[in-house]
Amino acid sequence: MSLLVPEAVPRSRVTRSLSAPRTTAVPWTLAVLTACLVAVAALLPGPASAARGEPTARYTFPGPGTRADDGARVVEVKPLGKRTADLVIESPAMGTKLPVRVILPHSWTSQPRRAFPTLYLLQGASDDYTSWTRETDVHELSEGSEALIVTPEGGRAGFYTNWYNNGRRGTPRWETFHTVELPQILERGWRANQRRALIGVSEGGLGALNYAARHQGAYLYTASFSGITDLDDRYLRTAVRLTCLREGVDSERLWGHPWRQRHVWDAHNPSYRIERFRGVRVHVSAATGLPGEYEDEDDINVGGGMLEGPTFKPTRRFARELREVGVDVTSNLYLTGTHSWPYWERELHTVWSDVLATLQAAP
Repeated sequence: MSLLVPEAVPRSRVTRSLSAPRTTAVPWTLAVLTACLVAVAALLPGPASAARGEPTARYTFPGPGTRADDGARVVEVKPLGKRTADLVIESPAMGTKLPVRVILPHSWTSQPRRAFPTLYLLQGASDDYTSWTRETDVHELSEGSEALIVTPEGGRAGFYTNWYNNGRRGTPRWETFHTVELPQILERGWRANQRRALIGVSEGGLGALNYAARHQGAYLYTASFSGITDLDDRYLRTAVRLTCLREGVDSERLWGHPWRQRHVWDAHNPSYRIERFRGVRVHVSAATGLPGEYEDEDDINVGGGMLEGPTFKPTRRFARELREVGVDVTSNLYLTGTHSWPYWERELHTVWSDVLATLQAAP
């Protein structure tokens, strides 16, 4: 376990202010010589960096049509750039169409018969599937990796579960969409293999932990950044209720009443599934909520501090309980930091090499 105030992890996106260069006269002989050199250079072969095949390669996205066993299918593929596309999936588990963002691995084009491991990035509450690419540099970070990066829609208060719905069940069935329909579609149409990892922030941290525990053997790695690790904790349970209230959802639709349907709550509580993390590499992180390096005197992010603080002790306790039963777990517990994306992006950088090594997806 690490208990620390870390230095910022260098980011690949650095903004610089460049002043305009001063204009100076250039002797005509030098100008002619420069023009000649440029002309010759244009006729020469490109740099050797193209040897890996991808900097100049064209990425081709599969088309719609791929189906899962229950009939879930890709109905649209929207290319967004060289490596990124949004899929629209018609899902029986959800009873509607949902978007999923995919970032292709480095060797997608140069190794057309290869299947790749998958890293699922799960959003937090009151957000959407675009949050990871909007708030972090995961696109740049993954540039040379050999993993399929997938950010599925998780709902503004979906909580990564098949809703109890007062005992009627039915839709939405987020867990089925994410752990059954989507993997089948990716394996059949997007060259995914069965090496999988999960990383989630906030509510998504609960999803990442629960999916790994509830589907033993399906995931090699799972990580929770500022996530819900214990639904018995009164502060975290209050956070669930307040999130649902904010989004206009009856919180008892998730898992029923906390006491009358206690067995349902326990089945979705990572702290009650400790033994089921055996064989999975686990990482958890949380902070105290005190202002840190990404806050300043004019904006100390009080709201983010109030959201983060309650995650600290349950995360520390959860990591300790995992270690006691021999689970392979790492943890970073920060003395400062709030419930916000700059800290989660930093943590993504911190675990990145470990995730790729576990997936066998390193460059």
